[in-house]
Amino acid sequence: MFKRTITSQLIDDLSFFPVVGIIGPRQVGKTTLAKWLQKQIDISTLYLDLELDTDLRRLDDAETFLNSHSDKCIIIDEVQRMPRVFALIRALVDQDRRPARFILLGSASPDLIKGASETLAGRIAYTELSPLSLTEVFPQVSMETHWLKGGFPDALNAPKESQSFRWLGSFIQTFIERDLQTLGYGVSTEITRKLLEMLSHLNGNLVNMNDLSRSLGVSSPTINRYLDLLEGSFIIQRLQPYHVNITKRLVKSPKIYFRDSGILHQLARVISYDQLLQNPIVGASWEGYVIEQIKRNLGYDWQLFFYRTQVGAEVDLVMISPTGKKIFVEIKLSNSPTVSRGFFESVKDLSPDKQFIIIPGGESYLKMEGLKVYNLYDFLENELPQIN
Repeated sequence: MFKRTITSQLIDDLSFFPVVGIIGPRQVGKTTLAKWLQKQIDISTLYLDLELDTDLRRLDDAETFLNSHSDKCIIIDEVQRMPRVFALIRALVDQDRRPARFILLGSASPDLIKGASETLAGRIAYTELSPLSLTEVFPQVSMETHWLKGGFPDALNAPKESQSFRWLGSFIQTFIERDLQTLGYGVSTEITRKLLEMLSHLNGNLVNMNDLSRSLGVSSPTINRYLDLLEGSFIIQRLQPYHVNITKRLVKSPKIYFRDSGILHQLARVISYDQLLQNPIVGASWEGYVIEQIKRNLGYDWQLFFYRTQVGAEVDLVMISPTGKKIFVEIKLSNSPTVSRGFFESVKDLSPDKQFIIIPGGESYLKMEGLKVYNLYDFLENELPQIN
């Protein structure tokens, strides 16, 4: 088991909050982490997996059952399968607000689980468990392997690349055919599959809702609903444009990225590192991979954007700290990067506090006054903690 960076945060949350939620995609290690937590807390625990019929039946009379185990920390896995339990947990917690009464594991964001986002407000601390990050697996796993296979433990640990991508294909199929249906939104498996394949070719690009709508033969609001579900299920993220300078004509559409590079590569039929380097998606794949690794290593309350004007000023990533500090990150696949005029125009527009260029490997160095070039791992491990 790779050591997960969120463990100390979870232990701290369990010392204060009556309910702790661990959310993230399926097969990312939530159950393994919860069972590790069972050994770290001082009270006895009870584990329920709502994918098992026997555990589902134990909650037929959920109030009586949970009250009969009120002395324990109750762990409920795949909680999105029973959204009605949230209101009951709220009532039980309001009667007794002891820390660590419940640990809830879910494969969808609280906003997607009907009734979850507001029912437990003020009573629960949510933490997202992402696929394994580069800083969690390096140096046991190389950056090239991690970028190619992504961070899902089973895909990453498979001894053969063919096995990794067979696993990822099965994951995508299960997600489309079962997981989305469980949420009760009545989505079409055919449209979802086609949309994911289209998005794999649009990764790193602006979202054009009209083009997607025409290609799939459904309305723009329907496309937007599907994107909400994919984002709430931790498959994609929409990176919003940074809007601050009202005198500029700014791009208003978001960019779309797959959060796990392995899923992107499986959808794009890229199953080896050599194939990746020769594929047209390689630049956008690297860009999305870097953004996701930075996101996984940032503290809470940071905001991430991109910046682009109609006349060509552009920054790949604008990071806004909780105190308002503005960080520019330009992402280059080359280890000998050149900086575009559009980047310097953006610096002139927004006056960032710090500027960086991220490259795959090689030594980090100062390119010019105020602009430093970092290889990705060095940036995540050494620079990011200082600005976090």
